[in-house]
Formats: sequence, structure tokens, C-alpha cells
Amino acid sequence: MFARTERLTLRPGWIEDAPDLVRAIAHESVVTKLATAPWPYTLGDARNFLSLPKVADEPTMMILAHQPDAVRLVGVIGIHLTPQGDHELGYWLTPGAWGRGYATEAGRAVIANARHTLRLKRLVSSHFTDNPASGKVLRKLGFRPTGQIVPRHSAARDAETLCALFELDLCDATVCDGPDRSMMAA
Repeated sequence: MFARTERLTLRPGWIEDAPDLVRAIAHESVVTKLATAPWPYTLGDARNFLSLPKVADEPTMMILAHQPDAVRLVGVIGIHLTPQGDHELGYWLTPGAWGRGYATEAGRAVIANARHTLRLKRLVSSHFTDNPASGKVLRKLGFRPTGQIVPRHSAARDAETLCALFELDLCDATVCDGPDRSMMAA
């Protein structure tokens, strides 16, 4: 999947992105806020991540920011299937991109794709409770807290860490119909 927003390009990652991916993610302040990224994060980790099989209904995209002097990889965003069968939105940004609205901008593009192209009915997401900025992004994207806080393993911390759960109903009166919430024909 590819998407273009006002300031960003979202595209699949390629093995050639490995050095840029390491530069963007290899900050302890980033990986300790993620569930599966190891610390330290190495070039081998980036190559392994970029070599994962691509699944049509689980898009993972590099977030490339169009800056005055260059186009730079500033993060990753994607949807993956949880062990419970839910589609989960996840994302991260490199510290130099924090506070610029990139996560919200990229999230809106991915949610639109989830709703209109993938025809998903619901997304879930979460954030470690010591990362309230991520919760603010999720709320801007329309996610609602479920009220549940559960332990989730953080590979970088090698520990269980409290995690706040969120959900987003992608069906509204204009897109879904009936008690089975199936998609209406256009």
C-alpha cells in the first residue's frame, strides 16, 4: 500500500531502507515504547523486519517526511493481526519528528485505507502508560479508551509493562449496515 498526504509519503519498506530504518528507530526512547522492537536495535534487526512477508490486509509502511532539504524516513506505521484476531494499528516516530503531527497525519491515511480499501470494521491500538503522547494521538484519530489497562511484554525492556487499550469502530451510518455490520454495496 502507498499513500500520500500533505507532508508524508507512506510506502512499503525495502531492504535498501535498512540503514535509514536503524538511524530512525535506534533510540532507546523509541524502542522502549514499543512491544516487539529489541534494544539495542541493529542493522540485522532492520533487515529482518524489512524481510518479513508482506500480507495484503496487514500493511506496514515507512513514513517518509518531505522536508525542505530531503525526503527522510521518520517512522513506521501499520496494521497487524493480534493473537485475538483483532486488527491493531501501531506506529512509531524518530525523536526528531515528535510533536509535528506526523503520527496523526499518517494515522488518518492508514485508517482511511482500513475503512475504504481493506473494509475493516474495527481497529484496536494501545500504548504503554508511560507514553501518554501516544494516547493523545490515538484520541485525535478517533480511538476510544476501553478502560482496560493490561500488562504487555516490551522486548526492549525485557519486562511486562502496563498498557492502555483503545478501539475504533470503522462502521458508521454511511459505511455499515445491519446487525452483522457488513459492508453496504456502493
